[in-house]
Amino acid sequence: MTRLIGYARVSREEQELQLQLDALEKEGCTKNKIFIDKISGAKTNRPGLDDCLSELKEGDTLIVWRIDRLGRSMQHLVSLIENLRTRGISFKSICDGAIDTTTASGELIFNIFSSLAQFERRLIQERTRAGLEAARARGRNGGRKKIENNNPKVLMAKKMHKNHGMSIADICKTLKISRASFYRYLSI
Repeated sequence: MTRLIGYARVSREEQELQLQLDALEKEGCTKNKIFIDKISGAKTNRPGLDDCLSELKEGDTLIVWRIDRLGRSMQHLVSLIENLRTRGISFKSICDGAIDTTTASGELIFNIFSSLAQFERRLIQERTRAGLEAARARGRNGGRKKIENNNPKVLMAKKMHKNHGMSIADICKTLKISRASFYRYLSI
């Protein structure tokens, strides 16, 4: 038997969830199967969503009021719904009527979204590659600038280390450098 599991989210504590909860109940979700978050969608850690995803089993349908309540970004949303699909779980957005993976047309719409997200990722990769190539053509190479052996911090780190009066942790704290930087300085 198909279970209908709901997920509702608002970005701030003072925002009202009732509209979403009413819509989810009207759609057939029982109160004890509606998971809630009062947290920004940009946050990675959303306990209500985590509980919701762990509750879902093969044959279930996840229902949200609007698609933007679920994913942090298009890429995250596509990843979530693809994960649901591989687990045999359907997805439905109440207000975005065309997005209902329990129907053939809804699955088509979602696959179009998925393709657009992939297209967006590829465009970003191409722009990044082109930008790096343009910078190299102008003589600019990425990465950190080389530290010279006469740099005052390098000289001080070597001197402090040579005196054996301070621990490495204290030297790093005094010079405001990481342990890795300290060892890099010693090798210069």
